[in-house]
Amino acid sequence: MDNILGNPEKEIIEFEILSIQKFLVLSIFSLGLYEVWWIYKSWRFFRDKDNLDIMPAARAIFSILFLHGLFEKIQDFSKSKGHTKTFSSAGYYLGFIGLNFTSRLPDPYWLVSFLSMFFLIPALESLNYGIKQSENYTTIENGKYNNRQIGIITVGSLFWVLVLIGLFIPTE
Repeated sequence: MDNILGNPEKEIIEFEILSIQKFLVLSIFSLGLYEVWWIYKSWRFFRDKDNLDIMPAARAIFSILFLHGLFEKIQDFSKSKGHTKTFSSAGYYLGFIGLNFTSRLPDPYWLVSFLSMFFLIPALESLNYGIKQSENYTTIENGKYNNRQIGIITVGSLFWVLVLIGLFIPTE
């Protein structure tokens, strides 16, 4: 549909921004699985925005192959919207993948692998900035957790209790 000036009207899309605090809480309580979900949602955002012929789920599952590209895409997008903060895509990619490999360490050293979520935060901040500055998106910053997120926190709490019990009960 054309407006009075003859230009096609741009569709404004409502987009919920994920806060860093929410990301960290959900990553911890999902035992790191929320990070894969965030990677999936980020790829899906770019697929829809740029009309790409990609499979976001496959790129999230095989993030060891595609995460660096996602970091680059996020930085390009946020720079195009005026973001001046940058991060090392290669460094954060290697940090994320490297810390995830520490999950193979013996008890309790494997817990270090949960620090990998911190290597996604600069990308999360850049993506949020780009979306907020984009004229195509109206952003919503909801501080409340939805029912699915509450479910993740509840089930994750139970798993964390079991993990901690397993760490402190001596094995024979």
